[in-house]
Amino acid sequence: MASAPSEPSTRVALVTGAGSGIGRAVAQGLLQDGFHVVLTGRRPEPLAELAAAAQAAGQQASAIPADVRDEHSVQALFDTIEQRFGRLDVLFNNAGVNAPAVPMDELPVERWKDVIDTNVTGVFLCARAAFGLMKRQNPQGGRIINNGSISAHAPRPFSCPYTASKHAVLGLTKTIALDGREHNIACGQIDIGNALTELSSRMTQGVRQANGSMATEPMMDVLHVAEAVRYMAGLPLSTNVLNMTVMASQMPFVGRG
Repeated sequence: MASAPSEPSTRVALVTGAGSGIGRAVAQGLLQDGFHVVLTGRRPEPLAELAAAAQAAGQQASAIPADVRDEHSVQALFDTIEQRFGRLDVLFNNAGVNAPAVPMDELPVERWKDVIDTNVTGVFLCARAAFGLMKRQNPQGGRIINNGSISAHAPRPFSCPYTASKHAVLGLTKTIALDGREHNIACGQIDIGNALTELSSRMTQGVRQANGSMATEPMMDVLHVAEAVRYMAGLPLSTNVLNMTVMASQMPFVGRG
């Protein structure tokens, strides 16, 4: 009688957009949990700096720059992961961009394409490659965690491309969760509201509200996002968080608009 496949000795996680903000905080959290974390993004310098700091602390990290918008770049990234580690246990699909807050008729089509290419096609390409690797590896299975947004459920004014992209991510998450069942692949989404990072610090100066006014909004420490992702990543594959909303308690969302 054949024995059941043993658990992998090292759990491997991939974080996209790992050079700053939410991606960096999540990568640091997964390192603390004992994952070998593969750090990717378009800028090699912050990835190398984070990997060096992790290694100095006795943690395991590898910096592999890639552009999630580019099919060949993503394939090369996952080929390297499979060659080095033989498996991937967790993908945090985090890389994303926004566009200027302008009426849709004033938004350049190039900016629309940039948001969709990064936030939708990039998420799809990474999830697609992870899904294939997780099907092939032994033991089979793994977890994909997509970075959604409160904008996957309720838009802000003048946020057409970003809101459309995050609604698409929500559909991808649900479909991957369904299609992954027979391969022991779990997929969930974390929807984040007002985590304080370099990119979101402008919100402390005032954000356009649904009634047209400008108002400052409460923010939360990005470490709480990292803790939420760590919880999701640490669950057994028999259990899934399909959707989790982590937000500053007093920000406008419930009742927004």
